[in-house]
Amino acid sequence: MTKHVAVLMGGWSNERQVSLSSGTECAAALRRAGYRVTEVDVGRDIANVLADLKPDVAFNALHGPFGESGMIQGFLELIQLPYTHSGVLASALAMDKHQAKIVLKAAGLPVTDHVIVPRAEAARSHAMATPYVIKPIADGSSFGVHIVKQGANQPPQEILGESWNSGEEVMVERYIPGRELTCAVMGDVALGVTEIVTELSFYNYEAKYAKGGSVHIIPAQLKPKIYDKVQKLSLAAHAAFGCRGVSRTDFRYNDAVGEDGELVCLEINTQPGMTETSLVPEQAKYAGHSFEDLVSWMVEDASCNR
Repeated sequence: MTKHVAVLMGGWSNERQVSLSSGTECAAALRRAGYRVTEVDVGRDIANVLADLKPDVAFNALHGPFGESGMIQGFLELIQLPYTHSGVLASALAMDKHQAKIVLKAAGLPVTDHVIVPRAEAARSHAMATPYVIKPIADGSSFGVHIVKQGANQPPQEILGESWNSGEEVMVERYIPGRELTCAVMGDVALGVTEIVTELSFYNYEAKYAKGGSVHIIPAQLKPKIYDKVQKLSLAAHAAFGCRGVSRTDFRYNDAVGEDGELVCLEINTQPGMTETSLVPEQAKYAGHSFEDLVSWMVEDASCNR
């Protein structure tokens, strides 16, 4: 019998448009792969919508707090609807950047120094020596991220703006210069390592999603032992959080320090972007998996008790 897949997308977070793009492309690929697909723009009535649809699987293409923090995962566990990606605990831990760093450090992954401070305090005076980065504790797609350069006179005042909706505390962490690297894990296999190159100040929202905002180099041109280390650390992060399905771990690599450089794990993403040209589908393609193969694998991997 053909499985009926409900692709959960949209929602109401800052990343609504990203989620709609991911969901639309995943739904199209699933149809090409032979599944019966219903696209669901998730609202507060999601319980009633799924009760009426009665799908076999929920493909979670939501981004942002509701889709990545364990909330939708907990609801899907409650109604016992098999779903893709990671479960409640892994999602909640990974979404909270402070807790995520605690888990990463405990698992032996290299992380950068950070402090958690009220945003009013972070805007009033430097919370650490420059250069450093200010970011929301629980948000995605680089929303609200500010790099404070060496010698800056004052912290960014934008974090006090009325448009800020990312909580009253922020993470302040040491800035790591160098190259942006990322590696996805599919099940228990690390895919290829990608270097992300952008002419913008960093890999921000525009670099991620605007046409021409960044260039993805796969395989990343690294020393073999560094390439292998990124893959091993990505597997270690995936296991430490108890991730399921697909995850993606992001790194900074400063090859100007010492013989092997400084490699630092920034964060793990349990709901990576899933348009056909996003990083994970590109890495899957490099490993020999078409986009249709990738999303089909995710549907067949779906379960409860994740």
